[in-house]
Amino acid sequence: MQHPIPAFGLGTFRLQGQTVIDSVRNGLELGYRLIDTAQIYGNEADVGQAIADSGVARQSLFITTKIWTENLGADKLIPSLKDSLAKLRTEQVNLALIHWPSPGGAVPVAEFMGALAEAKTQGLTQHIGVSNFNIDLLQQAIAAVGAAAIASHQIELHPYLQNRKVTAFTQSQGIHTTSYMTLAYGKALADPVVAQIAQARQATPAQVILAWAMQLGYAVIPSSTRRENLEGNLLAQQLRLTDAEMAQIAALDRNERLVDPQGLAPAWD
Repeated sequence: MQHPIPAFGLGTFRLQGQTVIDSVRNGLELGYRLIDTAQIYGNEADVGQAIADSGVARQSLFITTKIWTENLGADKLIPSLKDSLAKLRTEQVNLALIHWPSPGGAVPVAEFMGALAEAKTQGLTQHIGVSNFNIDLLQQAIAAVGAAAIASHQIELHPYLQNRKVTAFTQSQGIHTTSYMTLAYGKALADPVVAQIAQARQATPAQVILAWAMQLGYAVIPSSTRRENLEGNLLAQQLRLTDAEMAQIAALDRNERLVDPQGLAPAWD
């Protein structure tokens, strides 16, 4: 069964103004159909403009946004999502995620998951999910709304941080994984193992890493400001790695976390 979330999308983290408009425009022209943004990125209105200007039919697109921690209270979550929808110029996103768990547990998981489920009931989002959760928080989210309601868990996942404990847990619950930072901020592109596979397969290092993640069943959302990179990344969907190549990349795991904001990050597994 095909998962409702496309396996390949375009991330917009750190992209602002004309930069994000150009990136999304180029991506849509090249055939990207999943666009991933977030309230805290401060670019939802620019993403909305790029989508509106593209002429691509809304029903062909899969738009993801993420609720920021300040908006997790039951009284704030839905109004904040409506604000995101206005900026994105759409009546519904395809996926709304809790971006980070509530710092210090200020808002209980059951409260914000309940509000997010209500947003889905109201038709503001087609699917709901979470991001940057540990197993304990995931269990609380499941207790609140049921595993079947959680369409995806988005986490940092790349050759140097393969997050096997968490992904094994979510997989056991039937929860899909979206990998962000799949190229490890570009660090993994210079890895000799990756370079060797890329050379052997006449592919780019980025294509090899993205293909690896997708072959494990994860969705990927790489971002780029360069059209040629956006185009090259798309070709990862046609690359199939051998078991030996997959094992070589599996061996690169060193639990190297690149995103660990103090006061925001949970106690990682």
